Order: sequence, then structure tokens, then C-alpha cells
Amino acid sequence: MMHADRLAAFVALGHRLAALLTPAAAEELTELTARARNNNPWFDAPNVRAALDGIAGLLREEPLRRWAARYAPEPAAPRLVGVVMAGNIPLVGFHDALCVLLSGHQLLAKLSQDDTLLMRWILAELVELEPRLAGHIQLAERLNAADAFIATGSDNTARYFEYYFGKKPHIIRRNRTSLAVFTGRETPHELGLLGEDIFRYYGLGCRNVSKLYVPAGYDFVPLLDALQPWHRVLEHNRYQNNYDYNKSILLVNRVPHLDSGFLLLTEGTQLVSPISVLHYGSYTNEADLADQLTDVAAQTQCIVSGSGQYAGSFAFGKAQHPGLPDYADGVDTMAFLAALR
Repeated sequence: MMHADRLAAFVALGHRLAALLTPAAAEELTELTARARNNNPWFDAPNVRAALDGIAGLLREEPLRRWAARYAPEPAAPRLVGVVMAGNIPLVGFHDALCVLLSGHQLLAKLSQDDTLLMRWILAELVELEPRLAGHIQLAERLNAADAFIATGSDNTARYFEYYFGKKPHIIRRNRTSLAVFTGRETPHELGLLGEDIFRYYGLGCRNVSKLYVPAGYDFVPLLDALQPWHRVLEHNRYQNNYDYNKSILLVNRVPHLDSGFLLLTEGTQLVSPISVLHYGSYTNEADLADQLTDVAAQTQCIVSGSGQYAGSFAFGKAQHPGLPDYADGVDTMAFLAALR
């Protein structure tokens, strides 16, 4: 297959997903989301739909062509690339599959048990649109045959990946989380948009905001008011259970906190917060903020701020909408694949 054929297949997949999200396909989408939730209770219909919509946006023809044009259309030598996929949010492994296949390599994927149904479904849809890709996709439990590796996991599993994959070309990703920077001048509308960054996928993704950096003496009342529409997260019994548990822990340990009725805010140095909890820290001036963010840069996936005004940040509400070049951990996956020999 030539590069143009592979690109056309992904553009067609984008059209397929966009059509699935229309009212005309409501029955098919309902059936798919129900199966996804049976496979993983966290993958409810709104979040599966959000993931499909995000991928459909990535596969629009012109942005996809511009992104692909940055790299060589064909590899120096096609390789079998083993990809260990995460499963914390729906279809989180798709971007790696896109990179491997579009770059002209072969995909050997180990799916996460938490996201087998949707990943199998979307790869099957791709093959149905372009049957020649069937010979470029393998699903396996063991990746011994791979020539290179892309692995996503926790800090603990990263050590395991280093041991087994370290002698071959590899990208190994560790725990990361996302942060929000406040100036104190955010509008109620901007504060409301932050709910998408906090609550989408129930906070399970590395692009979910888990810590806030606020000016000293910050008033949280406008933020808590603006986030009230997201009280619907309590309709998910697992989120409700996490909220109840974490609230009891804070109360028993007499930890000062703010409680919106569905979100708990507490001051702390930790970056990663439990489901239903946000940590926050304060800064005194821009230099202090820059120092704090530098200290945690290696653990940060992305930063959001009002209107994206902080350098290098996304606007509130955009953390869960990465573009094609917004690579996990800031490592250019396509450049890595293009360099394989």
C-alpha cells in the first residue's frame, strides 16, 4: 500500500465516525455504547461519544494531510511495531495505531483489557474500509516479535517495559497528569469550560486536570458555582462511591477542604488526585509559578489556562481535544517511527 492509500483509509474512517454520530445512526451508536459500557463500566455513552467525536475531528482530510506531510511518506524499511495500549479512557490507543499504520509500518497491538471492545471495533471498521490494511494489523498478547515498541503504562509498569523492551527502539510512557493555571481574572464562562478538563472521562485520563495553581488568597466560590452543571457525574455509581469515600477520608483525618457536593478541593503538593478530588497550590508571583511548574514538568501532560493565556497552555475546555501533533509525553511518535531502520 502507498501512503496515499493509507491516508485515504483514515479519512474514510473519519467520515464513518462522523456519520455514526448523526441522528440517523442513533440506534447503531446506542448499541455500540451499551456494549462498550458492558466491557468497562466507566465507558458510558457520553464519554464514548466524546472519544469518537474527537477521533473524527482528527481524521479530517486537510489537517490530516498537513500533519502527515511533515514526515517521510514511506519508511526506510517497514518494521513490526509493538504497541502496548492503555485503557483508562475510550480509544486512548488509537493515536498510536494511526501513527504506526500511516507511517507505513505494521501494527502489533496488545490491547488493554479495559478497552478491548472499542479498539477491536474501530480497527475492524478501518479494515472494512480498506481491506489491504488487514495484513498490517495484528492483535496479540505477547510482543516478542516486534522490531520496536511503544508502551503506555504507570511508573511501575514502565520499569517492566524498560527491562523487556529496552534493547530495541522504544517509546515508554509513564504516569502524567494535567494542571490548570489561574490568574484570578477568569470569567464565569471560562471557569465553566474548565469542567470539561476536570470531569470528562471522570478524571481518568492523563489530560484531565488534577491540580490547580491559583494566586495566593484565591476565592474558589466563583469556580465552584461555575462547575455546578457537572453535578451529573454523581449519576455514575462508581464516581459517587469515590466521592463518598474520599469525602469520608478527608473528614476523618480532619483535612481542610471545600466541598461542592460532587467535587472536593484540598490544598496539597501532590499532582495526581483521586477521582472526585482536586488538589490546589498557590503562587505569589509569575516567577514563583514558573518555578513550581518547572519542578513538575516531567510529570505534566498539559497545562490549561483561561483563553490559553499562559505560555504553551491550552484554553480551558480544550485539554481533552488534542490535535494530531499533541503527542503523549511530548515525544514525537511519527518522528520516532520515521527514524526506524
